[in-house]
Amino acid sequence: MWRRSFSNGVSLTRTLKGKKWDALVIGGGHNGLIAAAYLARGGLSVAVLERRHVIGGAAVTEELIPGFKFSRCSYLQSLLRPSVIRELELKKHGLKLLKPIATSFTPCLDGLYLLLGFDDQQNNSEISKFSKRDADTYPRYENELSKFCKIMDFLLDSPPPEALHGDLSFHDLLRDKMQKSVFWARCLRHVLSLGQKDLVDFMDILLSPTTKILNKWFESDVLKATVAADAITGSMASIHAPGSGYVLLHHVMGETDGDRNLWSHVEGGMGSVSLAISKAATKAGAHILVNTEVSQIMIGDSGEVDGVLLVDGTRVHSSFVLSNATPYKTFMGLVPRDVLPDDFLRAIKYSDYHSGVTKINVAVDKLPQFHCFKSSQLEVGPHHTATVHIGCESMEEIGSACQDAWNGLPSRRPVMEMTIPSSLDKTISPPGKHVVSLFTQYTPYKPSDGSWEDPTYRESYGQKCFSLIDEYAPGFSSSVIGYDLLTPPDLEREFGLTGGNIFHGAMGLDSLFLMRPVKGWSGYRTPVRGLYLCGSGSHPGGGVMGAPGRNAAHVVLQDFKKQSR
Repeated sequence: MWRRSFSNGVSLTRTLKGKKWDALVIGGGHNGLIAAAYLARGGLSVAVLERRHVIGGAAVTEELIPGFKFSRCSYLQSLLRPSVIRELELKKHGLKLLKPIATSFTPCLDGLYLLLGFDDQQNNSEISKFSKRDADTYPRYENELSKFCKIMDFLLDSPPPEALHGDLSFHDLLRDKMQKSVFWARCLRHVLSLGQKDLVDFMDILLSPTTKILNKWFESDVLKATVAADAITGSMASIHAPGSGYVLLHHVMGETDGDRNLWSHVEGGMGSVSLAISKAATKAGAHILVNTEVSQIMIGDSGEVDGVLLVDGTRVHSSFVLSNATPYKTFMGLVPRDVLPDDFLRAIKYSDYHSGVTKINVAVDKLPQFHCFKSSQLEVGPHHTATVHIGCESMEEIGSACQDAWNGLPSRRPVMEMTIPSSLDKTISPPGKHVVSLFTQYTPYKPSDGSWEDPTYRESYGQKCFSLIDEYAPGFSSSVIGYDLLTPPDLEREFGLTGGNIFHGAMGLDSLFLMRPVKGWSGYRTPVRGLYLCGSGSHPGGGVMGAPGRNAAHVVLQDFKKQSR
């Protein structure tokens, strides 16, 4: 189903050659597909060129074990911008979100557990098992983060007010000044609506270590560790690092059907998100091609983009090229070095692409049964539909896991987010069997005690993770039918994620907004005229959000109209 209606093989040459396209999009990940959809809706002729046999990039569903469909990389949906869902009518194109019964489940080795959900009274009761004070404080903590998410909504959906480059007419300069004035006026209005106290608190979250933020709010280690898991997602940063609080905010500012900080499963897996977007794009007139790898972005004698060169030697001409690849892959691998400024290249080369993530997709023959939560062996409980936090009983555990990786070793006790999408989605596994997703941290790109290329070494890490789950859910290891393990080098090789970084680059404060991907080039345009970034390496960053693709498309449409005048 994932390859239906996409061109490849014999039709490739006929589809691409013989015309000059308005725009080519390198990479069929969700941002590239979103950009193509908006460009096609704007009247441009657009083709998306995907290297792999399947669209979706990191938002992809693949059946690696017969009968089991895995969301191989991204695994839950919350961050996709409501504007994208609404404007591209993704629900009409098949997007179906499955809300969990509970949101978060943290089992403990001493027999206790923390189960959080949608009922405030039930949450109060659960947290009270660990701290009555925290139970009373928790709603205020959630309300404060929700308040800050409103200003983030504005920033996410807006292209950064980047300075324009090149020779500009008086008309261009005037229009640019007016657009920036409007942006900063709207931004100031949002800031003033917070008030001074809330603004100081907002800056505190952006700049502080996660530990400082959570220690201020809570006293229970289990609650703090459960919440802190959002602050380390996809990074090699410690919860003690200044600025790690932003990643915490980044992962709570999503929503599902208007409900904040609600992470949903997607029927059919995360590839269904990409499939719905691709249907919107093809309906608008975009062409999507798989098995079509770009080897180089062609630059004309004038220094402007002229299209792309494919690995098979085919030259495809276009006026604009949008790269959904990482900034590193784009500028260090696809663009000729001699057309880029030295300081720009250095900034791209030395950006932080570290990742501590290893994703494990597991097929099991029965539901995991947690010793702390007694339930029927056959029935799905609310905890099975939630994000299960393994190894998150204390902040110290998370800190130690990170320190292991900084010492060059895979964490001795990895921190894991376990999800069981088949607890709600009956389309992705055989009856009675289940799909389990394990998002594990921390694993260095180049471990000092072995190599990810060694099958025995890889197997040992997988078994370590399964054994840790056994401590909370006895018998898990014996239920494993098979699994797919993606280390940082695997994520880089298979999905083009430089360093294995799922965000196309670190999400530190030095790499966000006007600094993403590098200072001076945050507005999706690049030093090569006609070349744009539209992936997670551009503002506002990573996750299945779609904002980079949507924002970049609007910038291209502006430039296209200007060029057509």
